[in-house]
Formats: sequence, structure tokens, C-alpha cells
Amino acid sequence: MPFGIVTFEPMPVMFFNPKITNHRINSINQKKEQLKKFKIDFIIIIKFKKIFSQIRAEKFIKNIISEKTGAKYIFVSKNFKFGRKRQGNINTLKKFEKEYNYKTIITSPFRKTKKIISSTLIRKKISSGKIYEVNKLLGRTWCVRGKVIKGMKRGRKIGFPTCNIKLKNYVTPKLGVYSVIVITKDFKKKGIANIGYRPTFNGQSLLLEVNIFGINKNLYNKEININFIKFIRAEKKFSGLKQLKKQIQTDIKQV
Repeated sequence: MPFGIVTFEPMPVMFFNPKITNHRINSINQKKEQLKKFKIDFIIIIKFKKIFSQIRAEKFIKNIISEKTGAKYIFVSKNFKFGRKRQGNINTLKKFEKEYNYKTIITSPFRKTKKIISSTLIRKKISSGKIYEVNKLLGRTWCVRGKVIKGMKRGRKIGFPTCNIKLKNYVTPKLGVYSVIVITKDFKKKGIANIGYRPTFNGQSLLLEVNIFGINKNLYNKEININFIKFIRAEKKFSGLKQLKKQIQTDIKQV
């Protein structure tokens, strides 16, 4: 019997709350890649938009669960909600089991040391810089993927060229310096990353900057994967380039 996943894009919480921006642990492409590692048979990504958000619970069961997937077993958590205004729940699913010929299976939350491992918990730990704990909970390194954009080239002027990445919808980690591993199609290298507003230069926008050890070539518009390993220190403002350069050298020694 084929086993698959149904998910939504964009995330419903972000669709209904436009002010929620930095919320994602993975991009949609990362999610697909991670799910495929479990050797599932299919992934259905439903575009979540206003018309879809108005579908009533029973119509969701009929159109999506029954007609689109032909599901025989539906695995959901006990707090699963669906349909217009989140009117549908596990009781709704059970109510229509016979009519649409499926069985509802309520899954137990994943726990470690008796603590429920939830996306909310992981987001909180990312935001507080507890990357080592995040990676243990995920069972992999937390990774930000993005295309390299042009910057002011200040890092290059002081001997530490950086790749600049917009964080976009990813959860914002604690501002500061991190040990990272950068992976592309061509290489896998250690590096050091700074996420913040660059107070030494009176920066105004949030930016992820990565100095990749042993790489000096132009990576503009190249997609890179920044795997966070360890939080080193919080972001701070320096009196000048000399002090900043000295601190970067100290940070690199820690990496």
C-alpha cells in the first residue's frame, strides 16, 4: 500500500497572519528532500490560498482525502484541525470514516526525555541560539538555504570575504556569530557566519554573512546551504575595522 504526505504551501499560519514572517524551519524544497529520505511514495503539496481556506471540513474529506488521494488510513495528531475556520478535527474525520472508506489513526507526539518535540520548541531554541540542542532534536544540522547576493564587500577589504544571504522566511536565530559548514554542488567547507544588522557599519537590514574557509571565488547567484553547528558569541558593535578584524580572527580560532 503506497504511503504519502499531504502538506500545504504557504504554511497556513503564515497565510492567515501576514505579520508572521520568520517562521520556517525548512524551505518547501528542503521539506521535500527530507521527506523523500523516508522513502515515501508520494508528496502532495496543496497551494493554500483564500479559496482553499474556505472549503468546509466535509468537502475537504470528500475532495482531498477521498477523491484525490484515495486514502485508506489517515495519520494525524490529536490536535489536527482542518477546513473553513478550522471547524474540522479528529472527531470530524472519525464521523465520515464509513462514508468515505478510510480509517483515522491518531499519532502520539514524539518525545525525548519525556518532553514533546514540537516545531514550536525547535523555533524557540533557534531563536535563543541553542543550535547544538536544535540539531539533536532535528536529528540533523539546521540549515538555511539561499542564493548569494552582492554586498558592500567590506569583509573582503579586511581579509574576510563573505557570502551574503537574505534570511527570508526562516526562523531568525539569535543574532551573533556561528560555526557553520557550507555545502554546495561543488564543495563542503567549514566557515564562520554572522547573522545580524552589522552595528559597526550602522546596518539597517537583517543579513546572514558567511566567511567560507579556503574559498575565494565569486559565488554570486549561487545557491548555498549553511549548516549551523555552534553559537559562538552575540552580535556587538566595534569601534572600528581594526577591532572588528581582531575579533573575527579570535572567532575563527574557536571554529
